[in-house]
Parts: sequence; structure tokens; C-alpha cells
Amino acid sequence: MQTADVVIIGGGIVGSSIAYYLTDAGCRKVLVIERESAQGKGSTGKSMGGVRAQFSTPVNITMSLYSIPFYASFDERLGYPCDYRPQGYLFCATSDKHMGYLRANYAKQVSMGLKGVRLITGDEIRSMFPQLRGDDLVGGSFCSTDGFVDPHSAMTGFMTCAVDHGATLWKNTAVTGIVRDGRGVSGVETTRGSVVTRKVVNCAGAWAAGVASLAGVKLPVEPLRRMLVPSEPLDEFPHTAPMIIDMSNGFHFRPESRGFLLAWNDPEETPGYKTDFDVAFIEKILTRAADRVPCFADLPVNPKRAWAGLYEMTPDHHPVLGEVPEVPGFFLANGFSGHGVMHAPATGKILSDLILTGTTDLIDAWLLNLSRFAEGRMMHETAVL
Repeated sequence: MQTADVVIIGGGIVGSSIAYYLTDAGCRKVLVIERESAQGKGSTGKSMGGVRAQFSTPVNITMSLYSIPFYASFDERLGYPCDYRPQGYLFCATSDKHMGYLRANYAKQVSMGLKGVRLITGDEIRSMFPQLRGDDLVGGSFCSTDGFVDPHSAMTGFMTCAVDHGATLWKNTAVTGIVRDGRGVSGVETTRGSVVTRKVVNCAGAWAAGVASLAGVKLPVEPLRRMLVPSEPLDEFPHTAPMIIDMSNGFHFRPESRGFLLAWNDPEETPGYKTDFDVAFIEKILTRAADRVPCFADLPVNPKRAWAGLYEMTPDHHPVLGEVPEVPGFFLANGFSGHGVMHAPATGKILSDLILTGTTDLIDAWLLNLSRFAEGRMMHETAVL
């Protein structure tokens, strides 16, 4: 029978980061269980890869202020690439209400130590990107340290380092049960046999609620489909551009290879495990793309290259982090609501601290624990793309 100090369920970027931090802190007997034949087949490999500190709540800003510099030094820290590109995020406001919202967020971000963020005028945006339709732009917010990473590369770097330091990765293995006794968690049952352990971390992404139920825990995390549309090569818009967000409708895009990656949160989307790409989405998103970027009117798109992934949503769009008091030894790292890749370094640090020492100085962990939902102390993140 296998034994482990910590079992991590889910080998995506969050599970990989936690494994990295645990082994880096000297905890060698870490077992990561991945049900797929390869890592990243869940949400990680389908992510847009954006990283930003332009959030509206202090805890998300804090997690970004830790994670983005980590990604900036990822290659030298881990010896593996993550392809961090600090091209920025540009929020484009089309109303005074939007601008007021950006000003409030900006004040919060600056007060917490974010240095690269600035408010800009509509004229500045028009001069930066004359290719945008700018007649209705009243201003915006830009942060130069925001940008993109390659989620698959970052995940691979985290896990490779963890394995180099003693962690074990099981692929093609499903967790079928979580065993408890009078002290809490005592092991896990898998399709590869039983594992004795006192600490289990749920990193199952959009499938987290099902894993939590194995431990008798009700977790308010549900899957929501997000679709992404890459274009064919196009040279009429600069490839040095940041992630550009049209606040009038939520359409956003960024350079990707020699083309662009288009995204939009369809308000008609309903929760569920829908991982098929809906071809009708292309017309919806291209209509919005052409409206804001006229040269995208004839943007070449191959529907076969588009894809769908799953966000793991919580009621307040913040993750659920930490130990479940009713089930000692059962830890949660779930519900990132689209921010799992960008906050993976902070999450790895926080969970490793909580598992090994019971406390963390990176955030006030009480803010993100599971009991906040029952206790009515949710904090709503409104800057969700």
C-alpha cells in the first residue's frame, strides 16, 4: 500500500504549483494524481494565459502582486520557460460610469503597491491604437506589467521541478474515494490502489465539486463554458499590443502567434460540462470584434482551430482556499473563476504554507475559506473577463 505526506488531486497548473512549493519547502512525499493521460487536458491547456493585477478586490490584487513577479523570474527560478510577455492589459472605457469604476480600482491598486498601472485618456488610446474605433472611448486603464504566459509551459515547469525534488505524478488515475476516520482524512482510493495519507488537496478545477463530495463536503463550484477564437495571420494590427478589453460589451483580444486570440463572455451561456465549441459563437464574437476593430471586419478565422474550456465559478468569483474545518486534512484550492493560471504561484505558496504550518502571511486566508458562503461574507470580484 502506498503512503504519502500529501496527495494532490488534479495535475493542472494549480496542483503543479502546490506540488512545487511543497517540495521546495522540503516536503518530499507528495503524490499528484491526474486522471488524464497527460497534464493540462482540463482547463489549464485551454486557458487564454492572461496575467493581470488590475482587479477590484485587495485579495486578488495581492495574489497578482505575488504571482506576476514570480512569472517574470520563472525561467531563472525554475530553469524552465513560462513565456511571460509583459505587453499589458488595456481596459477601454466608453462611459463615465466605466471610468469611475476604473478610477476606484486604480486607487486601490496603487495603494497596495502596483507601480505599472496608470489611467489614460480617450485621446491617448486613440493615438496608441488608431486601428481601434475610438469615437466613444472616454479613457481607460493600462498596466505595463500585466500580460500573458504560456499556461502549459508554466504547468510543466512547476511539475518537473516538483518531481525533481521528490514528488510523484500518477497519470491515467482517477480518485474514487476519500477515506476518513475520527481524526479526519486518512487516505484516498484510486483506480491504481489505496494511498494512506493525512492530507489531501482538491485541485480538480471545474470538477472540484464532485471530488469534494467524496469527502462529504458541499463545494459551491460550477463549470461555465468559455470559448476562444484564434484568427489566422493578420498584420493590420500591431502584435506588440496588450490585451485590449472593450468595456462596453466585454469583448477582448490579444496577439497570438501571427494572429489574434478573441474572447467574449456570452451572457446567454449557462453552467454545465459543455466542452464542445459552438460554431454559432464565431458570428457573435466577430460582430463585436469588427465593431471595435474595423480591420477585423474580414478577419480570417478557421472554426476548426477554435476551442472551448471550462471556468470553475464560485458565487463571488473568488477562489476557495484552505482546510475544511469539518474534515481535518482536506484542503481546497478551487473556484478560481478564470484566474487559476494567473494566480497559480500565489496559490501554491498559500496552500503549501497552510498545509505545512497552518498559517500563511501572503493573504488573510480567512477571507477565502469555504465557510464564507454560509456566513454571508462573500466579496464580489467585478473585474471578471
